[in-house]
Amino acid sequence: MSFTLRSVKVPPNSVSLDEARHRVFDFFRAACRSIPTIMDIYNLQDVVAPSHLRSVVAAEIRKHASVTNPKVIDMLLFKAMEELNNITEHAKQRHHIIGQYVVGREGLMQDTGMKDQGASNFLKDFYKTNYF
Repeated sequence: MSFTLRSVKVPPNSVSLDEARHRVFDFFRAACRSIPTIMDIYNLQDVVAPSHLRSVVAAEIRKHASVTNPKVIDMLLFKAMEELNNITEHAKQRHHIIGQYVVGREGLMQDTGMKDQGASNFLKDFYKTNYF
């Protein structure tokens, strides 16, 4: 199942920006094709949809869209292929995948404004004065 990606290697250097761009598209296709396998390995069906994982992969690629040096693109592509290989060979645990690709870098801190909503005035004042 996951051993199909072992044979995929990044060539040493791209000759041009166009060749590096094609390699990035090939990697994106390979990553999208491996998403169903990843969802099976880590049992992610109840947590996330495949379309969300595809959009996360696309966002990670778009994050480096301004890079124009083919050597830097090859280095980023090598790192991405290593990450994909580690994920498909089950080198990471389920909570790593959920933390990095489902929840994201901002974490679960989205609802911090709601935490004191049900507290009494006494507790709110207590929390304000006793935080160091």
